[in-house]
Amino acid sequence: MDIARPEFRLQKRRRQIALFGAGAVLLVAMSVGVTRLKPAAPSVERGTVWTDVVKRGGLLRQVRGPGSLIPAQEAVRQIPAETEATVVRIRVLPGSQVQADTILVEMSNPQVEQAAIDTGLQLKAAEAEYQSVRVRLDSDLMTQKSGAATVSADFGQAKRQADTDKALYDLGVISGLAYKASKGKADELTTRNDLEGQRLTINQKAIETQLAQQQAKVEQARTLADLKRKQLEALRVRAGISGVLVDLPLQVGQHVQPGTMLAKVVQPEHLMATLKIAETQARDVQFGEPASVDTHNGVIAGTVMRVDPGVQNGTVTVDVKLTGELPKGARPDLSVDGTIDLERLDNVLYVGRPAFGQENSTISLFKVDPDNKGAVRVPVKVGRASVNSIQVIEGLHEGDTVILSDMSRNDNTARIRLD
Repeated sequence: MDIARPEFRLQKRRRQIALFGAGAVLLVAMSVGVTRLKPAAPSVERGTVWTDVVKRGGLLRQVRGPGSLIPAQEAVRQIPAETEATVVRIRVLPGSQVQADTILVEMSNPQVEQAAIDTGLQLKAAEAEYQSVRVRLDSDLMTQKSGAATVSADFGQAKRQADTDKALYDLGVISGLAYKASKGKADELTTRNDLEGQRLTINQKAIETQLAQQQAKVEQARTLADLKRKQLEALRVRAGISGVLVDLPLQVGQHVQPGTMLAKVVQPEHLMATLKIAETQARDVQFGEPASVDTHNGVIAGTVMRVDPGVQNGTVTVDVKLTGELPKGARPDLSVDGTIDLERLDNVLYVGRPAFGQENSTISLFKVDPDNKGAVRVPVKVGRASVNSIQVIEGLHEGDTVILSDMSRNDNTARIRLD
């Protein structure tokens, strides 16, 4: 028969309790260890990220923006109506090549035609009046000159007689009374001769003044006649420049008011580029800076000729004067991309411009490990930026490789693996 051994049962229970306690302690320790483990670094496909190597050297700062080609200001002529008129004939349609003297539109205004005739007649009347006044004044001047000449001759004769009588008086041939009589007459004629000379001078100046007044009336009439004649000629609308007629918003029988735009003529071979530069980049753009315009069929050199002081939709308009030869297909309203050279920075660290990050700020980039198997996030202080590059001030060294792609999905990650 079996003999009960209570001590064995007690020992077994103790072993079970000890094993259970050890397992619980091990489980708690493992749980604590797991909670203290760092999460595994996320994996990124190496071929899906864009990287660049930090370099040292010269950095050409540039800004870029889209735009279009437009006719240069001197190559566009917009023709307004000078007077009220009615369109009677359209001789050229939009799209046609025209010369400076090509008549585009013929208009009519009876009042302008009558005014041109009237002012022409008024000019002729003013010119005739000027000639009449001039002849009359010249005749009066000749009469006065004749009288002055007579007085001058009498003065000369009296002076000679007085000189002779003085000589005879000194010799005792004539009496003193006779000498005084001849001398008095000479003195009288001297005074009259001086007065006639002064009056002649004054009359000549008066004649010049009267003729100037009459000439002013002639010029006034001529100016008015020229104005009315130009208004009459303007009824036959001419192109004014050689080019292409691009707009003619008129119909036969249409009545137009002064200032109405009649036509627009453009010289398509004289173009300029107007670019839209982001307002954050346009602050450094200056007049005269070199630029290049890509028409997608060739690149044209140019210079900045105007920077709009205003901002529209976050961009600043910059006008570029084209100095290079236009490629084939260049025409108004053609979409282009423009690049403006701002300055060259010598002997600086720089790297490709990342997807995010403004100039003169501190950004974070992933720096690739030397073994190319991972990357760690580092703060980088950047300076001035260009279109495709940005200056590195702190945080990176020459030869470092960084990821420039958009890594916003890993904003909370300090390290990534590259597979």
